[in-house]
Amino acid sequence: MSDVWVISYGELASRLVIAAVLGGLVGWERELNNSPAGFRTHILVSVGSTLIMLISIYGFSDFMSEPRVTFDPRRISAQVVSGIGFLGAGTILRQGVTVSGLTTAASLWVVAGIGLAVGTGFMFAAVVTTVIALVSLELLNRIETLMHKKRSLRIIHVTVIDEPGKLGELASCIAGQGGNVRKVKIEERDENTAAELDITFTIRVPEAVPMAEMLDHIRSIYGVKQVRTE
Repeated sequence: MSDVWVISYGELASRLVIAAVLGGLVGWERELNNSPAGFRTHILVSVGSTLIMLISIYGFSDFMSEPRVTFDPRRISAQVVSGIGFLGAGTILRQGVTVSGLTTAASLWVVAGIGLAVGTGFMFAAVVTTVIALVSLELLNRIETLMHKKRSLRIIHVTVIDEPGKLGELASCIAGQGGNVRKVKIEERDENTAAELDITFTIRVPEAVPMAEMLDHIRSIYGVKQVRTE
């Protein structure tokens, strides 16, 4: 039997430890940002993916010399790619039209890939991917914060009749006045015979944009009953 299908205990242990370290680095960044999946979750995903990859390659070495044995290391490890989607979906939260947790779900998917790379001994790619992930999650997040430093976060509550296209019309109005919609929350309510919506916009606006003027434009939209801001 060829030595290519055999791995020493020391090499096996080192790959699992490296996977834990690389996954932990990404998980620590998520932990600092209070994400649904943090330090421990990312370590477990990375180490688990590495173990599955190791089993795929080296776990069936005793059968390699048997006749009519077809060996494909990709078959077990490929299931990680689809299986991690269920775990990632658990970190995504939806409230109305607001969706959060997508970045954490993506980081779990990347960490699973890092684990698979470590399991195959593809260390350079695993390390580079970890660095890129950390830069994307931490450094670019700081750059984005600096870019929005001169923009204040405001909340606008709008009561409007429930008609098709009203949400888009309101969002377009806010954007036209220089606002950047970050989150939207919609609640339905029935008063008398007319169905109405309570829409809460969380927006970023430059300091130079007069809020009073923006609110006046929103009030001028047909169907708007009430507008207030925080």
